[in-house]
Amino acid sequence: MADFTWTTRSPLQQAVIAGRHGAAIAKAGIRLSEIRDFDLVQVFARRGQWAATAKAAKAYFGVAAPTGPKAVTGKKGVLVWSGADQFMALSPRLGTIQPVDGLRGVFEGFASLSDQSDGRCLIRLSGPRVREMLAKVNSLDLHDGVFPIGAAATTSIDHTAVNLWRDADAPDGSPVFNVLVFSSFADSLWHTLVDSAAEYGIEVETVSIAVD
Repeated sequence: MADFTWTTRSPLQQAVIAGRHGAAIAKAGIRLSEIRDFDLVQVFARRGQWAATAKAAKAYFGVAAPTGPKAVTGKKGVLVWSGADQFMALSPRLGTIQPVDGLRGVFEGFASLSDQSDGRCLIRLSGPRVREMLAKVNSLDLHDGVFPIGAAATTSIDHTAVNLWRDADAPDGSPVFNVLVFSSFADSLWHTLVDSAAEYGIEVETVSIAVD
């Protein structure tokens, strides 16, 4: 019997081509990045156990778990609200331990865990024209006064379900948005974003996640 070797690769392996795309202008108005090498665990508090789950999250991550549509950055990862009494824990990939195994002892007895690391793709969007680009494919009001840094939403982009949250502004002062999408829809969504951004000029890159 033949032996098989499985190689893990991103669903966007063929779609993401680093470099300049779209309109040939001096400075790209949009920066698109695929974020790789991350662990993602969905944390569901069991019935009546949200207080205990939140307390455990605070002790481990150093920040209060979000109770509404927010994303908060802790010492070991980013916690992204995903619904009532639940959130996603996003962190750099450790590689030496399974993501759920690393959190099982933290939440044992009062929360259920689901490893979503290879089931989602993470795309970061930034640049001075990013709001205009997103307005073409999403109905949220992303103005500073309505969707500030740390705001999060479960929404859709061009009819594709995503988790969207706003990160700290880029060094040039432009807003930064993160998009989590199911891997099976990632290629289609990526091309939608590229098409929407083309008129502004695009800089494409791939990076690994980092938590300050």
